[in-house]
Amino acid sequence: MIDPFGDARVEGVSIRSLPKVSLHDHLDGALRPDTIVELAEAAGIDLPETDPTRLAGWFGRQSETGSLEKYLETFAVTTSVMQTREGLVRVAREYVQDIAEDGVVYGEVRWAPEQHTAGGLSLEEAVEAVQEGIEEGEDEASDAGRSIRVGQLLTAMRQNGRSPEIARLAVDFRDEGVVGFDLAGPEEGFPASRHREAIDIVGAAFLPTTIHAGEGAGLDSIRSALLDGRALRLGHGVRIAEDLEVVGNKGEEVRVRFGDLARWVRDREIPLELSPSSNMQTGAVAQWGSQLEDHPFDLLYQLGFAVTVNTDNRLMSRTSLTRELSQLVAAFGYGLDDIETFQLNAAAAAFLPVEEREELIELIGEGFED
Repeated sequence: MIDPFGDARVEGVSIRSLPKVSLHDHLDGALRPDTIVELAEAAGIDLPETDPTRLAGWFGRQSETGSLEKYLETFAVTTSVMQTREGLVRVAREYVQDIAEDGVVYGEVRWAPEQHTAGGLSLEEAVEAVQEGIEEGEDEASDAGRSIRVGQLLTAMRQNGRSPEIARLAVDFRDEGVVGFDLAGPEEGFPASRHREAIDIVGAAFLPTTIHAGEGAGLDSIRSALLDGRALRLGHGVRIAEDLEVVGNKGEEVRVRFGDLARWVRDREIPLELSPSSNMQTGAVAQWGSQLEDHPFDLLYQLGFAVTVNTDNRLMSRTSLTRELSQLVAAFGYGLDDIETFQLNAAAAAFLPVEEREELIELIGEGFED
């Protein structure tokens, strides 16, 4: 397995050295194991393992069940040490440090404020603490010669009833670090249509929305995210491939029949926030096979979908953006041009004003040219 914090090369170039964009990365899935141990010890919280290396292994094993619901259970451990201002500041600061070291120049980090008030913090105080940590991390990265910018995506948990409250929170902080709104949690039985009030709140404020869909549930979830949730991007969205029928081959060319939903997503260039390792762990792609080569990523890419590459949860998947890209290179034979395309897709999909997206696209182009 590739070292999550190591490096790999394609066409002689270090993947980690290339400018990258991260759109789908959970803050509570990105903690350093030693940070969890230290924060838990200070708070008197019991852990399944108290050695950082063994704890990292525990997260990995717990995440290999092939079930999204089981995968989500590991977050009870990480969120337990993220209930204080100090804990949130530290975790956010280290998050920025880690992705900057991995070559990320722009990132959007998603997290659910409603899960971080057990220690007495208000929702507003929690958002302020995360923003403080992000800004500290950006400053430290700058001092180290790395340029990075990170925006917050505030997530409402779809199984709870607080989405309107989180939507208002996101709107209130849109000029203080928040760039968009998200729905996460169990998909099955909790479609975006159950959160119309929240969607109306962010929609009226023209705050961009990305919704988890097409991971734990299929086409109906994606359809609801687009029609009811007004999603501009699909969190994962990998199961859009269920709406594609391979009808034959002509030489090396695969002939595919599109369903109406798949054609809409492709033709409208709705970005797919694909996370290969996580998709394998949660069983999102089990119907296509058990190896990364079976993942429909390449099919979607070759058919012209706006695919992006993401980590989802770097702790649980023991991964980094460099590792995700390295695995795709090994599985599908991608080159530098392909990796650049994935970054340009992500930059174009960023929840930034168009002028800033254009600057980001130019930055990526210059980085790959160099």
